[in-house]
Amino acid sequence: METYAEVFQKLGFEVCQDAAFEVGVEKVAIFALDGSPTHAARQLADGTWTSKLGQLEDIEHRALDQVGEGDYGEPVLFLKRPRH
Repeated sequence: METYAEVFQKLGFEVCQDAAFEVGVEKVAIFALDGSPTHAARQLADGTWTSKLGQLEDIEHRALDQVGEGDYGEPVLFLKRPRH
C-alpha cells in the first residue's frame, strides 16, 4: 500500500482516515484482498463513487461496499485532494 500512497501523493493526494464525503474534496479508496491491492474507486463531486470493473464499463455506486460484493476485498487506504 505504501507504493500506492506514494504514487497518489505525486498526483496531489494525501492519505486520510476514511471515505466520508467532504465538499470540495476528491477522494480515492484502494481495495485489497489478502493484503494485495485489487481495485480503486473515486468519489465524485456529489458523494457517489465511480469504479471501473475490468473490461466492463464504469459504474457508479453510493457506497464502497456495493463494489463486487466483496470480490475485491475491503477498502484499506483512503486518499484525498482538493477538487479542481
